[in-house]
Amino acid sequence: MSVHTDERRHLFEEATPPLKPKEALDEANRCLYCYDAPCIKACPTSIDIPSFIKKIATGNLFGSARTIMEANPVGASCARVCPTEELCEGACVLNHASKPIMIGLLQRHATDWAIRNQAALFQPGEKNGKTVAIVGAGPAGISAARELARLGYDVTVYEAKEKAGGLNTYGIVSFRLPQEVSLWEVEQVASLGVRFLTNTRVGVDVQPEELLQNYDAVLLAVGMGNVPQLGIEGEELEGVLDAITLVEETKNGPLREDFIGKKVAVIGAGNTAIDAATCSKRLGADQVQILYRRTEKEMTAYPFEYEFAKQDGVEFRWLVAPKRIIGTDGRVTGIELTRMKLGEADEKGRRRPEPISGSEYVVEVDFVVKAIGQERLLPLIESFGIGHSKGVISIDPTTYRTTHPRIYAAGDVIFGGGGVDAMVVDAANHGKRAAHAIHAALVEKTARESD
Repeated sequence: MSVHTDERRHLFEEATPPLKPKEALDEANRCLYCYDAPCIKACPTSIDIPSFIKKIATGNLFGSARTIMEANPVGASCARVCPTEELCEGACVLNHASKPIMIGLLQRHATDWAIRNQAALFQPGEKNGKTVAIVGAGPAGISAARELARLGYDVTVYEAKEKAGGLNTYGIVSFRLPQEVSLWEVEQVASLGVRFLTNTRVGVDVQPEELLQNYDAVLLAVGMGNVPQLGIEGEELEGVLDAITLVEETKNGPLREDFIGKKVAVIGAGNTAIDAATCSKRLGADQVQILYRRTEKEMTAYPFEYEFAKQDGVEFRWLVAPKRIIGTDGRVTGIELTRMKLGEADEKGRRRPEPISGSEYVVEVDFVVKAIGQERLLPLIESFGIGHSKGVISIDPTTYRTTHPRIYAAGDVIFGGGGVDAMVVDAANHGKRAAHAIHAALVEKTARESD
């Protein structure tokens, strides 16, 4: 590899610096430790935020980290990727007086201490003789595994990729979430006796019927698949890439060099599109444009992600949609766009984009990166014979039970159908709740059988 790789690697190091010990102490001492704190209510996993901050103020970093991770098994990752300005910090009472407590950075301060000191925060529960299989080792899967292990279950997690952690390990750029943070969370779960079978695809290496025969319950936490096709001419050309794959490449090997000095167009305006665009800049692209068929108001990326991308020099082009990708000798050379206007609102309340006749124009690009959402893992879901709607698994919202009495589901596979996609913290919360629902059902089943 050339010298470029070494020169660029530092660009993928964590972008936001941690708080220094004195800064963390001063910030912790600003907290009012509210009774009935609104920040707790704003956190999907209900972390006792005043408690963990007070522990920082008194020098009890082990206790602070334990309080965080007790509520959120992926609390170290969430300290970095949660939209705190919309959640806990957005609810802080100090918003009206000065500025909110930097809850995310304080959460990172405590969990970073635990990572550096290899702290063992939890112990496994006394074995109860019951077994649970979890399919998928992302935030929902490892959160459920952690809870079940503490309740005394023998838990086996099946993961198709080489490493556990799912989105946190593979799908979020390193300069926001270093891979070692996610892997530490996995290690915390593995230390409780949870078995991770990586490089193991359910439906290929092990069949759904085997899981149902060998375990008392099965939890599906399989997340999402690849970015779907745009469905336009030229999509087969060399230089058309999948945003998820692009981000993953930067976390798992040498940095590609073919972006250096090139022009990149990213289709979409969600968080993955932002990640793909900022990755492209760090890979050396001279110009990176995000192309979106709606306006800034309708984009689904978090505000802090949007600002981050603009600071990186990413350009945004609103109200444009790709019509075809142009190439020479099998390689991308440009993209034809159509200008759009907004019509009536869709089922999510966002106005539908409509093409403006005769408005087509061509932009010269070397790469087109697709970031228009992710496909549902329909073949896997259907192999279990459970009810779903276009890949969104049907569950009882109280018990997380699917249409099969011993199969449960959590995470991205239960989000959708007109609602919002899951944040990492949502997936963690639902994994925890699904684990306790499984426990309640198996305890009740045992009690019935013993009568």
